[in-house]
Amino acid sequence: MGVKREFLGEANNGAPVYGYHITNTNGMEVVVMNFGATIKNIFVPTKDGEKIDVALGYDDLSQYFTNDVFFGSTVGPSANRVKDAKFTIDGQEYILAINDGANNLHSDANEGLHKRVWDTVEEENSVTFSIKMEDGDIGFPGNKEFSLTYTLGDDNALSLHYHATSDANTLINPTNHVYFNLSGHKAQLIGDHVMQMNASKYTPVVKGAIPTGEIADVAGTPLDFTQAKPIGKDIDADFEQLELVGGYDHNFCIDNADGTRRSFCDVTSPVTGITLHCSTTLPGFQFYSGNFINDVPGKENVVYKKRSGFCLETQFYPNSINEPEFPDSVFGPNREYDSITVYQFS
Repeated sequence: MGVKREFLGEANNGAPVYGYHITNTNGMEVVVMNFGATIKNIFVPTKDGEKIDVALGYDDLSQYFTNDVFFGSTVGPSANRVKDAKFTIDGQEYILAINDGANNLHSDANEGLHKRVWDTVEEENSVTFSIKMEDGDIGFPGNKEFSLTYTLGDDNALSLHYHATSDANTLINPTNHVYFNLSGHKAQLIGDHVMQMNASKYTPVVKGAIPTGEIADVAGTPLDFTQAKPIGKDIDADFEQLELVGGYDHNFCIDNADGTRRSFCDVTSPVTGITLHCSTTLPGFQFYSGNFINDVPGKENVVYKKRSGFCLETQFYPNSINEPEFPDSVFGPNREYDSITVYQFS
């Protein structure tokens, strides 16, 4: 076990960028970068003893400076969508970047946390990234401090521990946007992966992928993964919710979420035998089936295609800030943000 630092180059502002290789005693290795607190690689042993990279991404650091599909990115201060790119806290309206139709997506495509160089502290089997944002930076109120600790255990569990404080009430809802392909990042399609969710409800959307405010049952719909099934089985079904976003790109509500860490999804590749077991303290997660990956040049000269990877982005529900019935995503002097998400491989 241990952490090894590798110089990768410089960011556009001249700041040095490093990759941090975290390894365990089972031969698993995770590479994270201080640019965007990004997950670059996840090497996992297969049933045949081969070690493969199950995370989509890039070899060249400069590609992460664009990365408009958010491969491996830590997204913040707020992930997912905010309706009409605005919200009100304590009677004050705040305006965000309009970057997804009329809405805001992932805070800011060019200035969000995924495009900044974070400070770093290395430990024996973990790396902690931290960063500050001033009041008003990209539209968010409050002087904020964020930290994210990646820890790799000998049980092949990659833990993501997020913490944030603010001196004013503000919207805080970060996530990581890693794309998984448990058959290996070169395998192209994830339709054969078998998925089961601990989520009997989801938040339906309208055009633009903004939730309606309803919390609906998955039963009787193609979004029902309460029993294990291949991702590709119903992905192209004649169902409006799928047609609106080109497949799966929905927030699922974790059953019995109460702030303690709960299992929410298991996914297995029939090719490699690798299973991903996911748990979190958060109330929801966005299952995105990579519908808008369009011929993206990636690692090892691979060109990623539509549905080459899937995301399981833990979160407060999208647009919670504007939906009183959704879980509260406002944090400030009297409420610190703290969450844990674990991706465990077997």
